[in-house]
Amino acid sequence: MGYGNRAVKGCAVFLWVASVVLLAESRRVKQPRCPASCTCTKDNALCENIRSVPHSFPTDVVSLSFVKSGFNEITGGSFVHTPALQLLLFTANSFDFIDEDAFLGLPHLEYLFIENNKIESISPFAFRGLKALIHLSLAYNNLETLPKDVFNGMDALSKVDLRGNSLVCDCKLKWLVEWMHSTNATVDEIYCSGPPVQQGKKINDLLPQSFDCITAEFASYQSLKFESISVEDFTFGKDQYVVFAQPFTGTCSFQEWDHVEMVFRTFDSIESTSTVVCKPMVIDNQLFVIVAQLFAGSHIYKRDTSANKFIKIQDIDILKIRKPNDIETFLIDGESFFVIADSSKAGSTTVYKWNGNGFYSHQSLHPWYRDTDVEYLEISTKPHLILSSSSQRPVVYQWNKALKQFDRRTDIPEMEDVFAVKHFKVKGDLFICLTRFIGDSKVMRWDGAMFKEVQTVPSRGSMVFQPVAVGNWQYAILGSDYSLTQVYQWDVKSGLFVHAQELNIQSPRAFSLLSIDNREFLLASSFKGKSQIYEHLMIDLSN
Repeated sequence: MGYGNRAVKGCAVFLWVASVVLLAESRRVKQPRCPASCTCTKDNALCENIRSVPHSFPTDVVSLSFVKSGFNEITGGSFVHTPALQLLLFTANSFDFIDEDAFLGLPHLEYLFIENNKIESISPFAFRGLKALIHLSLAYNNLETLPKDVFNGMDALSKVDLRGNSLVCDCKLKWLVEWMHSTNATVDEIYCSGPPVQQGKKINDLLPQSFDCITAEFASYQSLKFESISVEDFTFGKDQYVVFAQPFTGTCSFQEWDHVEMVFRTFDSIESTSTVVCKPMVIDNQLFVIVAQLFAGSHIYKRDTSANKFIKIQDIDILKIRKPNDIETFLIDGESFFVIADSSKAGSTTVYKWNGNGFYSHQSLHPWYRDTDVEYLEISTKPHLILSSSSQRPVVYQWNKALKQFDRRTDIPEMEDVFAVKHFKVKGDLFICLTRFIGDSKVMRWDGAMFKEVQTVPSRGSMVFQPVAVGNWQYAILGSDYSLTQVYQWDVKSGLFVHAQELNIQSPRAFSLLSIDNREFLLASSFKGKSQIYEHLMIDLSN
């Protein structure tokens, strides 16, 4: 019995001694030493000339500094082993990037100084988790911008220092201006290094509305399976349609918008020969289509809504219209007209008028001039026509109200070899785009007495220089048979077109804009490839 008690007591003593030894050993393991190249005091650590961020510091350290260190970036999770940190400082180091979640696991960090380093970029989530941070300094680095919402979740911030960086005040930095107007944190005075329009301005004084960050582009939407030489959009009843003239198949191909599938689909067709223009015209809720053909004459069709088809109602005088090239429709004093530009030597550009039962020849304009295009427009509220010709300069005709016909008014000087003229308006000012196949296409402005040149645009096989407007956006699209189609956007400040984008269309011949279901579509006819449909998309550059 006594022997047993002594054995039990001896075992207990042994276990107690072993546990003390293990506890002491455990404490020895859990107390990291100060890393090499670092100097540690009771609660501070200073590291100098080190190659990477150490993963172990004494647990009592609440303040940590890095000076003249050689690592290239602060990687994610670099300080998860030092959760007690309250202050972290980096100065005169060589790193240029702060990674995502670089300061993860620092719930008590209140002061973060990253100054006089070489930082060029920061991850959008670099400061994630720093909910207790009060003071942040990124002063005197190489930052030109900051990722959007990089300060999200840092609700305790009361001081931000961004001085000494070359911040570019473009749309990428618009969010910072918005944040500065909404935060309670104090931000030291900082200035724009660019762009030129903002250079030297105090960022603290900028307003979000001083940034123009909305731009747009035409994005490819749908490719059609046919070639075409012209395209027209029109409304009949309550529906909107598009018609393409297909010269090789001799077809007017009508397309309608499918509101379910969100694509254009075939609606109907008119079969003809060598079709060059299919011009829709709605009169008294009746749809007429003028079909211009290179051979076998041109004709007028009417939509029979009861039979749901097109029927031919009239032939156009083949002696006057031998080689049609363009058609324009217009209203003057409530009366409906159309004009056909004829490009043959023996033909004559002719104006036709609706008499209630059909169309009759109203006026023949100059014969023998081989007109390639006709444009109807109003100059000082008066109806005009501009005829483009391969044999003379563009001629301007004005409507004579008393005689009810067009009189020759003037021509456009020094503009030989113009294939087509199209007009547009900007803030009440009248402009025209003049297309040249080779050389320089031009933009001209009406000054009250004549058209004067304001801009030249290089043409390389251009058959169309088409202005189109989408809301407040004004464009001019210059096609090319030899290279990409160029899209130009009107710049209000300079009063000129500036290059916006390129479109890959083979030999474009016409463009038309259609608004449907609160969307804007650009329809493009292609003479040697598939006709294309593009959607006009708004882009916010500040996102």
